[in-house]
Amino acid sequence: MKAKPSIKAETLPAARTGNGTLEETLTNDSLRHLRIGWWSLLIYLTLGIILEALHGFKVGFYLNVSNETRRLMWTLAHAHGTLISLVQIAFALTLRLLPLWNARQRALAGRFLIASNLLLPGGFFLGGWFLHGGDPGLGVLLVPLGAILLLASVLLTARAFNHK
Repeated sequence: MKAKPSIKAETLPAARTGNGTLEETLTNDSLRHLRIGWWSLLIYLTLGIILEALHGFKVGFYLNVSNETRRLMWTLAHAHGTLISLVQIAFALTLRLLPLWNARQRALAGRFLIASNLLLPGGFFLGGWFLHGGDPGLGVLLVPLGAILLLASVLLTARAFNHK
């Protein structure tokens, strides 16, 4: 069996956490967010390619005037998902710059970011899938929750740079 390649960590304080050293925790958290970021980026970029194909093949389900709301919602799902995936990758790299960030705040920011990566684009996608006349479906109600979680994650991360 092949051993997993390890990432050489920078020198960090030897503080201990519940599951190991701070260095191990940061490495695991960083790798988790990198993994989520890159896989979700692949998913949302694939969605964008599918949308381009629907447009290119002039699929009525997507292009008809009566489906303008669907087109808008799915475009927003693709755009927001792609952007949040990139934020997820940036967050993973940021974790390495903030080794003394409060563990509870760091975990909360990470959970909020992961949830927003699902809720914000997912709400747009579901809102476009289930249309009611010219209005988006109830799935769009996930969008504000995802937006609030994204905002909270970014706020917690930005605040972490103010504390030493």
